Amino acid sequence: MNKSRIFIFAIFAALAIAVSSCIKDDFTTSSADVLSFSTDTLSFDTVFTDLGTPTARLLVYNRAKKSINISSIRFSNPDSEFQMNVDGQSGEDFHDIEIRGQDSIYVFVECFIPPTEGNEPYLVEDKILFETNGVQQAVQVEAYGQNVTRLRGLTLENDMRLTADRPYVVFDSLVVAPGATLSIDPGVKLLFHDKASLVINGRIEAVGEPGKMIDMRGDRLDNVLPDVGYDILAGQWEGIRIAPDSYENRLEYVNMRSTRSGIQIDSCGNLDRSKLLLRNSWLHNSQTNVLRSRYARVDAYGVCFSEAADAVVSLTGGIHDFVQCTISNYYLFSAISEPMLSLYHINQPEAGSTGEPDPNPTMQAQFGNCIIYGMGSDLNEGDLTGTQVFIRNTLLKSEGTDDDNFISCIWGGDPLFYTVREDYYFNYRVKADSPAIGAGDPAFVNELTQFDMDGVNRLADGNPTLGAYQYVPQPDDEASRPRPFRRLPRPRR
Repeated sequence: MNKSRIFIFAIFAALAIAVSSCIKDDFTTSSADVLSFSTDTLSFDTVFTDLGTPTARLLVYNRAKKSINISSIRFSNPDSEFQMNVDGQSGEDFHDIEIRGQDSIYVFVECFIPPTEGNEPYLVEDKILFETNGVQQAVQVEAYGQNVTRLRGLTLENDMRLTADRPYVVFDSLVVAPGATLSIDPGVKLLFHDKASLVINGRIEAVGEPGKMIDMRGDRLDNVLPDVGYDILAGQWEGIRIAPDSYENRLEYVNMRSTRSGIQIDSCGNLDRSKLLLRNSWLHNSQTNVLRSRYARVDAYGVCFSEAADAVVSLTGGIHDFVQCTISNYYLFSAISEPMLSLYHINQPEAGSTGEPDPNPTMQAQFGNCIIYGMGSDLNEGDLTGTQVFIRNTLLKSEGTDDDNFISCIWGGDPLFYTVREDYYFNYRVKADSPAIGAGDPAFVNELTQFDMDGVNRLADGNPTLGAYQYVPQPDDEASRPRPFRRLPRPRR
């Protein structure tokens, strides 16, 4: 072997030694080198018994320069309701897990809680124990188990009452057959699985109370963001459909959200009968419309309609009385394609391809003491002159002037909602300087509208506030504002 070849061989040998020394980390054995964690408590939201949970993740850090060998990762309870996944393996007990210097690993945790006899949420907790270099560290894991009543593809042929003992989870669809009535008590939580719907061929009477609103929402109770629940995502369930031959339906003190198509009301043949009475409710967050009605009689008193990709409220023909309502749109996840309030068939259209005008009667509607404000336009284009549509004592986003159809309106006003779209916060109560305060006509206040959904008397301090919520002074606006994304209540610890 000549000198040059020996020299080259020596260089490669030196490089190999250097590389291998870089790759191979020494393990620290010091008890001072311990782990760090992304949180000291890994919490699940309310977990339905007999169903698995979404996966929670814990980030485990090695802040030392040298590698750490975790000799043991395990739950403190050998019969734990929790399960881990570490380094791609599932189980409850792991050994000799390496974390290189200044690196980290994920520990994924799931929970499965067996059913019990109780109705109230109950705490399930455990600890994940990490042992490194003779030092034991712990991360708390906890969940709140909730027994539920499951309704799978149920058709009600007879009357049925839902009580507030425990939540209901609807799979597929819940259908109310002709002649049957579905009654829903105050405080009921009705949770719908993906693609589930509520179909009303008979009647529904969902009547809550102030402080005991009826909850209709999707069944995802975890968070889409650290402090924001899945309520923020529309399209989690289909919504409510009211069939042509269904009449005398009532929704009062109902919080309904996260739907694909909100409430859809099919055309009916009798405008002398009420199709739907809405009162003191919040209907919001739909991929299409929050309320869509065709040639039906729908009345709404003290209702907040909000957040939709299309028109929030879409009415075609029919007879309508909307009093003390808020119609607003700050939808998050797509461009808003239509005005907040869309009114169709308000006058007799020209003859179509058949040569005959639409035989359905034109719309009769009144909007009084309302707010119509948000992103996009408030009303669809069209001339109300000569129609039976009247908008009175209402705050509108549009710039305009009163006429025979717009009476005593506030034009181009800002109601000063608490809503902050960028913070995923939607609260349609008004602030202290709102022009909506005291701008309502007391003549619109009767036994259906005297109290708002918070139970506040609209006439206690003079003229009513426009919209669904009566103004109440707040001692601290930021601290006292109610959060809309409430989950199932947890027991006190």
